[in-house]
Amino acid sequence: MFDHQFLDELQARLAQWEDTTLRRASARMPERMDTFVTTSSEPIQRLYTPLDIAGTDYFCDIGQPGEYPYTRGIHPTMYRSKLWTMRMFAGFGTAEETNARFKYLLERGQTGLSIAFDLPTLYGYDTDAPEARGEFGRCGVACCSLADMEVLLDGLPLDKITTSMTINSPAAVIWAMYIAAAEKRGIPMAKLGGTLQNDILKEYIAQKEYIFPPRPSMRLVTDTIEFGTKHMPLWNTISISGYHIREAGSTAVQELAFTLADGMEYVRWAMARGLDVDAFAPRLSFFFNAHNDFFEEIAKYRAARRIWARVMREEFGARNERSWLMRFHTQTAGVSLTAQQPEVNVVRVAIQALAAVLGGTQSLHTNSLDEALALPSEAAAQIALRTQQVIAHESGVTNTVDPLGGAYFVEALTNRMEQEARRIFKEIADLGGVIPAIEQGYFQRAIADSAARYQREIEERKRIIVGVNEYVDDAPIRIPLLKMDPDGERRQLERLARVRRERDSAAVEARLNALRDAAHSTQNLMPFILDAVKVYATLQEIMDVLREVFGVYEEPLVV
Repeated sequence: MFDHQFLDELQARLAQWEDTTLRRASARMPERMDTFVTTSSEPIQRLYTPLDIAGTDYFCDIGQPGEYPYTRGIHPTMYRSKLWTMRMFAGFGTAEETNARFKYLLERGQTGLSIAFDLPTLYGYDTDAPEARGEFGRCGVACCSLADMEVLLDGLPLDKITTSMTINSPAAVIWAMYIAAAEKRGIPMAKLGGTLQNDILKEYIAQKEYIFPPRPSMRLVTDTIEFGTKHMPLWNTISISGYHIREAGSTAVQELAFTLADGMEYVRWAMARGLDVDAFAPRLSFFFNAHNDFFEEIAKYRAARRIWARVMREEFGARNERSWLMRFHTQTAGVSLTAQQPEVNVVRVAIQALAAVLGGTQSLHTNSLDEALALPSEAAAQIALRTQQVIAHESGVTNTVDPLGGAYFVEALTNRMEQEARRIFKEIADLGGVIPAIEQGYFQRAIADSAARYQREIEERKRIIVGVNEYVDDAPIRIPLLKMDPDGERRQLERLARVRRERDSAAVEARLNALRDAAHSTQNLMPFILDAVKVYATLQEIMDVLREVFGVYEEPLVV
């Protein structure tokens, strides 16, 4: 972007500055540390200048907003035309309690739904299963059958807002329940908009909520992509998630590279199924973490868009410009929140949310100040939502597109992110691809090493966490915490028993047998799952059929 004569002059003037102005200032006031690093422990220079982005081609690498390679954003006007979707993640206890929380948030300005499911649901168990004991409603809402989904969605404007559902191994079943519940209200599936997390690869890599072995799990994901492509043009059938990879302890560039590698793997499976890349790629979406290091996070999002656009066009041959776009949701970093001095978490969340917005997110969840202690209270959730609204309407950052674009530091970080991500892609390819790399423990070891390094830095006070290893205050915590309805589990079990008692058992058995036969074939399983859901087969009954056919995965020991 700069001519050689200018760069030579800058190099000379920089050397002179270091020898005079900087040297005198350092003698009087030395720098606080010998080395400055990002949250990911990547070194940061004292000063960034055009010399650090001398090899950058503005038109090829940065470009204009809304144009390839989308470094500066996927829309030409970004938030000047439309703000990001304020999609607060919520779910706890019974379907009734979560439904009430959704209505509370919508009344206060939330613009999209995001459903959290409890641990038994995530593992494909009904509330009355022995495996579910003690876990009802603790990290999300319980959903055992279509009856629960009907209550969960009661009175919500499904034809006017989009819904995100965080569910992975049982994603196809929960999605079928959502579709069936909407259809019972007269809303056809073709008019439903939303996103299914449905990212099973990151479960093996980081979150560990897998059920089946990788290959049959990938078949299920591909079935949903194919079904959505043919029948649900407004639905994102997979949200490829780096969030949980980062929460497990990865660095920013590992989050970026591992997530995009997973995305490429889903594209390969869908194309191997015979789908045209331009038929399904426009409905792929992503989900990233927003951690504490403000500029590192912004650079991560900018690099992600650029890499994805180049990969989709140059490696997968996509011709539709919408196939090149990386659309992503962001959630602030739960792992960064502290139980100590929880009010300080409001500041952390605000910084993280601002990074997501300056990085060009399409959708955002802001964590609540109490989440290191309990599920969010109504008051804490409202503060988190208000944080987004203040950024949107009071900060001024939405008035121009990519306000940090062209900054020497940000562009240099963005370039470095892309270079490091491509190095990681090569390592994965050398291991045979994503699934062989999972089976060899590559991702797991890399994340464990990064998490251990970060923890050591905190323990050795090389990294300051306010309220944890510095500025400690032992005053008792005084914030109110959420209390779930103590009778909720009893009501949930009664509804489940009533469903089993009143449904047509012969129809349930017939639909489960049809699903079993289809699972043994190569047919798309979504129609069979939908048929089973509509006669009120339960989540566990459907998942047990698939466990029987596919088996259950046990992770090999990683050393």
